[in-house]
Amino acid sequence: MAYTPLAAEQLEELRRYNSPTISNAIEIFNVRARHLGFLPHRIRAMFPDMQPIIGYAVTSQTRAAFPTEGGGPDLAPDYYRYVAAQPGPKIAVGQDLDDPPGLGAQFGEVNATIHKKLGCVGHITDGCPRDLDEVHALGFAMFGLNPCVSHAYVRLVDFGKPVQLAGVEVRPGDLLHADKHGVCIIPAEIADRLADACREVERLERPLLDICRADDFDLEEYIRRRSDMKARIRE
Repeated sequence: MAYTPLAAEQLEELRRYNSPTISNAIEIFNVRARHLGFLPHRIRAMFPDMQPIIGYAVTSQTRAAFPTEGGGPDLAPDYYRYVAAQPGPKIAVGQDLDDPPGLGAQFGEVNATIHKKLGCVGHITDGCPRDLDEVHALGFAMFGLNPCVSHAYVRLVDFGKPVQLAGVEVRPGDLLHADKHGVCIIPAEIADRLADACREVERLERPLLDICRADDFDLEEYIRRRSDMKARIRE
């Protein structure tokens, strides 16, 4: 389902929440199974100290293994034009086609710098980025398996098409929310209502936390309030 782009204020409001709250709020709408819609834990934040990011996916596929048949044409100029033409904020999502992935980095200081200039706020890959100190200093988020040393023979194979990261499909234009906990895909059909749902999640959880923090903690009261919260969510 295509997105109607959210207003800047709506995106900023969603960015204020952490990714677990975003995930909990999505569950309220019952639009997908709870084990779907996020990347597995092995794709992790390279900079867990950074604040959450939110943006629309711009996609690419790369290989870094030795090119046995010449390596093909240089797709980078057309790829950069594609990224520049998409609405922002953007997140560069790269599928590493090597087996196993992570032989060479698509993103380091140079690629992060040009993508930031093109309106990207971060990079998500099932491979391995590099130049962590330099990219961190840019304020540019990166997610991947691990850091790596070399870019090897990295080259673009395709772009602007659906990609698979650790078995999860990310389509061009998907709205992504990511932080130190991981990466969540926001369903298009509920994106404009998600901030309200995040506020409701926090409101419903607050009494449970207050009971747990109280000096006169009452387990039975906690169980009753927990049951009330679940009933409200089902409604």
